[in-house]
Order: sequence, then C-alpha cells, then structure tokens
Amino acid sequence: MDGVKPPAASRKQDLEEALLQIVHRQSLRQRQLTERAKEDALRSAARVADVLVDAVDGGVQELFVNEKRIELEARALLGTIARYRRQTDQWLAATNEINSVLKEIGDFENWMKIMDFDCKSINAAIRNIHQS
Repeated sequence: MDGVKPPAASRKQDLEEALLQIVHRQSLRQRQLTERAKEDALRSAARVADVLVDAVDGGVQELFVNEKRIELEARALLGTIARYRRQTDQWLAATNEINSVLKEIGDFENWMKIMDFDCKSINAAIRNIHQS
C-alpha cells in the first residue's frame, strides 16, 4: 500500500477525527484550567475571609480588653471619689467644730467685756455713793 493514496472520504473522516481529538483535548485542557482557576479562586477567597475574620476579631478583642481596662479604672476612680468624699466630710465636720468653738470663744470674750463694763459701772456707782 505504499504509494497508494486513501480515498477522499477516508481522509475526510481521518481529518474530522483528528479535529475532534484536537477539540476534545483543547476542551479538556480548558476544563482543567477552569477547574484549577476555580480552586485557586476558592482558596484565595478562603484566605481573604480568614484574614478579614482575623482583622475583625483582633479589633474586637482589642476593644474588649480596652473596655475591661476602662471598667477597672472607673471602679478605681469611684473608690477614690468615695475616699475623697469621706475625707471632705471629715474636714467639713472639723471646720464646723472649729467655727463653733471660735464662736463660743467670741461669745465668751463678748460676755467678759460686758462683765468688765458692768463691774466698772458698779465700781463707779459705789465710788459715787461712797463719795457722796
């Protein structure tokens, strides 16, 4: 069969089969590439989702820690305010007591002046009576 050419119909069929095989291989390659790209996209999306979740969780965790720290500082501040309030009340009571004592001293001093004046008046009256 060397040198004999196959009939045109047979060549046409061989050509169609070769073309079909090429198309089939190209289609298979395209499906494989598409599948690989799809898997890569899914992996990338999963990584992006993980990174986003980590970023959000990190921020939420930081906010939670800050909130706890603020609560502790607020409690400490309330304790300090209560201590200062008690101290201020003690100072106010002491100041009121000092004012009361000073008022009594002032009252006593005033009474002493009145008594001194009265004694001088009585003494002057007795001298006037004695001299008359």
